Amino acid sequence: MTSPAAASANERPRVGRPPRINRPMIAQAAHELGLEGLTLKAVAEHLDVSIAALYHHVSSKDDLMRLAAEYSATKVPLPADRGQHWAVWLYEWAEYNRDVFLAQPGLLAQYLDGAISPEAIAERVEVILEVLMRQGFTALEANGAYELITSCALGTAVSMIREHTSAEAGRPTLGGLQQLLAQREPDALPHLRQLVADVTAHGREPFHSRIVVVLSGIASRKGLDWRSIESLVDEVATLPS
Repeated sequence: MTSPAAASANERPRVGRPPRINRPMIAQAAHELGLEGLTLKAVAEHLDVSIAALYHHVSSKDDLMRLAAEYSATKVPLPADRGQHWAVWLYEWAEYNRDVFLAQPGLLAQYLDGAISPEAIAERVEVILEVLMRQGFTALEANGAYELITSCALGTAVSMIREHTSAEAGRPTLGGLQQLLAQREPDALPHLRQLVADVTAHGREPFHSRIVVVLSGIASRKGLDWRSIESLVDEVATLPS
C-alpha cells in the first residue's frame, strides 16, 4: 500500500526545463536580422539555439517569413483615430504604409506574396472603413480611397528602395541616366534630359505632393472644395514622423 507521503510525491507535477524560445521571440529575432535574405540558420544563431529547436515553433521557412512579416508590420505605430478629417486620416495611413516598407524592405515581397494574414488585414480595413464611412463615404468609396493612397505610398516606397539598393551597389539611378545621356548625341532624348536636369536642380517631387494630388482628386470626385481641406493636410505633413 502506498504511503501518503509517496502518493503526494507522485502527484506533484513534473517540472521540466522551460522552452528557451517561442514564436514571439523568433519573430523579434527575424525582425532584428531583417527579412531580406533571412534564413532559419541565421535566426537560430541569433537566438543561440539549434535549427531543430526552431522547428518546434515554426513549420517551414515560409512560416518563418510570415511570422516575421506580421511582426515587422506592427513595429511602425498605426495611425490613431482622433476624430481627424478624412483627408488627414488618409494622409497618415499613406505615411504609415510608406514607412512600414522602408523600415523593412524585405517585407515588400512578403506583402506581395500575401504573407500578412487575413485577420491582420481585416482589423485594419475595418478601422479605416469606420472612420471614412462616419464622414460620409460609402463602403466602396472608402475602400477605393484607401486603395488609391496605398498604391501611391507603395509606389513611392518601391522607388525609394530601388534607388537605395542601386546606390549601395554603386549604380545610382540618376548618375546612370546622366552617364547614358553623356554618351548620346546632345539632341537625343530631349525630354529625359529635361527631367534629369530638373531632378538634379530641384530634387524629386516630394511624397507630400504626390499624396495631395490623390487626396484632391478624391475630394473633387465627392464634390468637395479642396482648398478648405488642403491646409489641414499641410499641417499634419509638417509634424515630425
